[in-house]
Parts: sequence; structure tokens; C-alpha cells
Amino acid sequence: MDLGLKDKVYVVTGATRGLGHATAQQLVAEGARVVVSGRSQEAADAAASALGENAHGVAADNADPATPQRLIDAATSRFGGFDGILISVGGPGAGPVSTATDEAWRTAFDSVFLGALRLARTAAEHLAEGGVIGFVLSTSVRQPIPGLGISNGLRPGLAMAAKTLADELGPRGIRVLGLLPGRIDTDRVRELDSLAADPAAARDTAAASIPLRRYGTPEEFGRTAAFLLSPAASYLTGLMLPVDGGATRGL
Repeated sequence: MDLGLKDKVYVVTGATRGLGHATAQQLVAEGARVVVSGRSQEAADAAASALGENAHGVAADNADPATPQRLIDAATSRFGGFDGILISVGGPGAGPVSTATDEAWRTAFDSVFLGALRLARTAAEHLAEGGVIGFVLSTSVRQPIPGLGISNGLRPGLAMAAKTLADELGPRGIRVLGLLPGRIDTDRVRELDSLAADPAAARDTAAASIPLRRYGTPEEFGRTAAFLLSPAASYLTGLMLPVDGGATRGL
């Protein structure tokens, strides 16, 4: 199946590793060109180098108001176009709602919520018909994840904002959607597992609760994201798609 990605140009934030990098890898494999961002230029350059000549790295902090325009300018100047963005941000620190400080909430809000919306708004200003905005969220959009109080608080609101944005941009032919990763075997999930008294047992317990009885791989997520960002998914917008091996219990 031809996804129609050849020579399309995407920005993928938080793409130096994990889910963002796996998505960028699949986009490039399908013929797209990508700008990948990370917190440091060294990490961004290393990620782009691993992806090949159709990737370009930019150091960027999603909480910085100047970041969205810088990334889009990099895409247009380096590759001559801009067709879509995947907004992937690191998860807030673990901990319960009852002990999370005001500062922890503000920091997470600036990066996870406001930073992501700022990227989406700026992208929308530059996208033409056929453009797409994707958000990497979490299954905490549908049901709370124990121990991730701040994430449980912010991500459902961001998902609803994305859903509203899909309504607003739909008449212009621009799609907006979200991906809800579950237990994907990334550094972030391994870090969360390591907080348990017995990390191996925690992982086994989590895997046993998933219908497919295993964690997903970043590559599986990347293939799903690449499809949703591609012209092949041209009639999909406003959806929040769990990529979780069936772990989310609701429809």
C-alpha cells in the first residue's frame, strides 16, 4: 500500500528517541522528509544522522514560544515545504495529585499543554489543504494511570482541545488527531516500571493485563503514526486512537 508520503515534509518533535524517533524513522522509510527536534543540538543531530539525508535536526524546547516558528522555518528552508507535524512531548514526572506542587503543575502545563497547543496553532497557520496535526498523548486520556497524577490531569484536556481544533480546521481540509500509546517499550515506560519495588514483577503484571500479553514496540507505534499522518488516512480526523494492545477497556 502506497501511503502517499514520498516528498512530504513533516516536523516531529521529541524525536531523538522513543515514539517520536520511531515515527520519524517510518516516515523517512516511506519517502518523506522530516525535521526532528530534541532538547540539545547534539541529540537532534545524532537522531537526524541515524535517519539519513532526508532528516534534519533542530534543538528546540516545546515550552519556548519561539519554537513553533523555528521548526516550521527549518522545514521550509531545508526541504521546501511543510505538510504536517507530530507533537510528541515528554511525560510529566510521576507522583500523585495530592503531593504535586504548584510549580510541578506549571512546568508540565507549559510544556505538555500550552507548548503543544502553541505548536498546533502555529502549524495551522502554515498548513494548506491536506495538512495534518498529530498529538502523541497517552491512554490517560481515556482512563487514569496509577501514579501519574499530572499526566492524568493534563492529557484529557489536551485531547479535547485537539478534538475542537479538528472541528475548527476541518473546513480548510486540515486534519487533527491524537495517538494514545499504552505500554510501549520505551525509556520512559522502563523508567516508570523501575519506580516499583520489583521492576521485573511490575512489568510482568502490566503485560499480563494487556490482551496481547506484551508491551508494544516503538516500531509498531511508528507505523501506526506514519499511516495516520499520511494522505492514505485522508478521511480520518478528530479521532483519538489507542495504540495499547487492547489494554484500554472502553470502546
